[in-house]
Amino acid sequence: MKEISLSPDFLFETSWEVCNKVGGIYTVLSSHAKTLKTRFNDGLVFIGPDFKQPAANPDFIEETELLPAWREASSAAGIPCRIGRWDVPGRPIAVLVDFTPLYAEKDEIYAAAWQLFGVSSIRAYGDYDEASMFSTAAGRFVAAIVGSCLDKKAKVVYQAHEWMSGLGMLFLKHQHPHVATVFTTHATSIGRSIAGNNKQLYAYFKGYNGNQMAEELHMEAKHSIERQSAHLADCFTTVSTFTDLECRQLLDRPADVILPNGFEPDFVPKGAAFTATRRKARTRILEVASKLLGTQMPADTLIVSTSGRNDYRCKGFDVFFESMARLKRALQEKEDTQVLALIEVPCWVKQPRQDLLERLTLPQPALEPLHEPIITHELNNFYEDRIIATIHSLGLTNKATDHVKVILIPCYLDGKDGIFNLSYYDMLTANDLTIYPSYYEPWGYTPLESCAFHTPCITTDLSGFGQWVEAELKGKASLSDGVCVLHRDDNNYYDTADAIAQTILTLSATPEKERTAIRNKATRLSAKAEWQHFISHYYQAYKVALKKATSQPA
Repeated sequence: MKEISLSPDFLFETSWEVCNKVGGIYTVLSSHAKTLKTRFNDGLVFIGPDFKQPAANPDFIEETELLPAWREASSAAGIPCRIGRWDVPGRPIAVLVDFTPLYAEKDEIYAAAWQLFGVSSIRAYGDYDEASMFSTAAGRFVAAIVGSCLDKKAKVVYQAHEWMSGLGMLFLKHQHPHVATVFTTHATSIGRSIAGNNKQLYAYFKGYNGNQMAEELHMEAKHSIERQSAHLADCFTTVSTFTDLECRQLLDRPADVILPNGFEPDFVPKGAAFTATRRKARTRILEVASKLLGTQMPADTLIVSTSGRNDYRCKGFDVFFESMARLKRALQEKEDTQVLALIEVPCWVKQPRQDLLERLTLPQPALEPLHEPIITHELNNFYEDRIIATIHSLGLTNKATDHVKVILIPCYLDGKDGIFNLSYYDMLTANDLTIYPSYYEPWGYTPLESCAFHTPCITTDLSGFGQWVEAELKGKASLSDGVCVLHRDDNNYYDTADAIAQTILTLSATPEKERTAIRNKATRLSAKAEWQHFISHYYQAYKVALKKATSQPA
């Protein structure tokens, strides 16, 4: 018998973050869309949640004439949807499903999930219902398309990202066994919860039982979907060898294929354009800082930053602040060194600071700092915010005599924040060094993006990216390599903070010519992590899934 090609005719990728920019998975999907589109054309379809508000899915462009038969089939199945394009490189087809009608049958859906797959929702709370209804709607959409609109011989792969997409994948597979399913966990819910609850994840790693910890941390429902999805998918994948160990321990299931997260470099400015972007961003950052602080920041200020989801311990923000306090003490005798440390982390933001906006309209320099010159925007919960409390407790209050000034930028940098009005990537170009001292980081897009934008970084060997860098370099990675990978474990918190402070001191004393060489090394390293190199892992996952679904030899 002739062997069929183990490559899909239709590839459906489902995630809560399709056309919904809330985290790193958005970057994974939107950045590899162009590479997949080149191979699968309009056989590539992304499925995300429809929030039915123009501002909620700003990068979704509806095309009412596109795939009308699909829209009709979905409507007939009780799943209203909008079909169009995702406005990212490649402009792939995107389908936004309205999942709200499914709330009326939520209990029946959960009962079926238990009976068919052993998925328990008894202790569900928080975003569980919303995610499960979306996931089910996405699965029903594809079931309708497979049943009514595609050739019966079409090879279909359905890739579900994270527990939030798992339930619909299970229902789809039950209804259409020939659909090849790929389940991808970017971070296990239990691993993240252990780390976020200040437990020692690594010291006792081999003693943790996923089911037991799910009960202790009240995570039974999410863990149940994630675990059963990992076991029942045709191909189970995760993003690094680091998380594969976690899956083995906490989900009792090793990954079939590792899918490292790549990067699409098309939107990184080149040559003179990069230089102009960097100059503009530095000028604006130093202008804002000077008006906020009431002191003129020199043009040669060393700008460093950290950024990411507001996950205080996992992202290592605690260590970042400790390192800034130590750096501040170390620089007391160095009159010629000024460091500006930016914390670009979304908080419960209210609005831009009106007093800062007023100062920014005045041509003359400010002679006095504004009240609380540590933040650019107003918060709804300023006195309860953990980052603000840490800044105060460590004395990082930005006195004129301090050589380390720390500023929290608590909003999404989308170019419309009201103060900087620059995108995150434009802000990134202004940095001399970025710092991501993660305690729990399955991959780590922020350091990879930093390198792609010609900025050296510090990360740790508890991140998938950090481990990849050291594997690529075949040894320890230091600042001179463009990426400094620090060792972190459960017991070296202060050693890590000291190492960060020392690395910044080293960079501050490094001549400009050597700094340029370091920046170039960071960029060359990021080029090795582009999607053109990593996408083959996805093709292998499709092959594994199709092999199992079709019982064909590889």
